[in-house]
Amino acid sequence: MAMSDADFMREAYAEAQKGLAVGGLPIGAILVRNGEIIGRGHNQRVQQGDPILHGEMDCMRNAGRQRTYKDTVMYTTLSPCMMCTGTIIQFGVPRVVVGESRNFKGFQDVLALAGVEVTDLDDTDCTRMMGNFIAANPALWNEDIGDGAPNLI
Repeated sequence: MAMSDADFMREAYAEAQKGLAVGGLPIGAILVRNGEIIGRGHNQRVQQGDPILHGEMDCMRNAGRQRTYKDTVMYTTLSPCMMCTGTIIQFGVPRVVVGESRNFKGFQDVLALAGVEVTDLDDTDCTRMMGNFIAANPALWNEDIGDGAPNLI
């Protein structure tokens, strides 16, 4: 049976929970090709001391070099920041499925302008997890988004 967007988002959500469980930001991502997960990742900026190791970046690294990304779909629990948006555009990922954009609108408009299809699931679990994290860790959240980066909500 084929997995739906909601099924794949559950996988990205599981990645986000891994990060949260070890003191990081709860943002997870998976990369899918032809219904198969080829990469997984979660925000490890805190754990690894790496300022660019957002969930989408970790996912792309774990997917490794691919002949093409033009036949993939990125699932991410939170709307991508500018850096992750740029990576998605740079490598030609044609579709991004976002768990939620209530806590951070991200740059979905830039993705769309670049021809990327964006689906926002407005997932209650993703929204609750991120909202709870931001409320409990505002300084860490602000550091993650660049401490003053525009939140386009």
